[in-house]
Amino acid sequence: MENNNNKQPIRGFRDLDVYQNGYQAMLTVHKEILPKLPASEKYDLTDQLSRSSKAVPRLIAEGHSKRHQRAGFQKYLDDAHAEANESIVSIEQCRDLYGVDAALCSKLIDSYDKIARQLFNLAAAWDSFKSRRRQTSPPHDTRRATG
Repeated sequence: MENNNNKQPIRGFRDLDVYQNGYQAMLTVHKEILPKLPASEKYDLTDQLSRSSKAVPRLIAEGHSKRHQRAGFQKYLDDAHAEANESIVSIEQCRDLYGVDAALCSKLIDSYDKIARQLFNLAAAWDSFKSRRRQTSPPHDTRRATG
């Protein structure tokens, strides 16, 4: 089990394990899977897998910049989760339709499954954190200042 005490503080989206995992998976997809697909898939499976794998780290990065908004971060994490699941299906299609390296595809499917779980857990933790923060914040004075 990993000791989280040795972890560096999160200063930006690049410090998130889920971002790093999503970025590495995207690199593997682009370097080792997409080049193995037939030209006939250029405008379908290749394009779709390219977009979904690139979207995961992009959405995490964009969502992190909106983490101060009540629902902002959550929306982007949900979208990244959906893109990770879409990447899983596309990789399964690469394996099953075109015989792309089964071991490599299994490794990527496991990576995207882990990413999806990390996104779910991060969203749940963030929601819990935001809820606790709202409960401990002093009530706001809703009267308008006049003067």
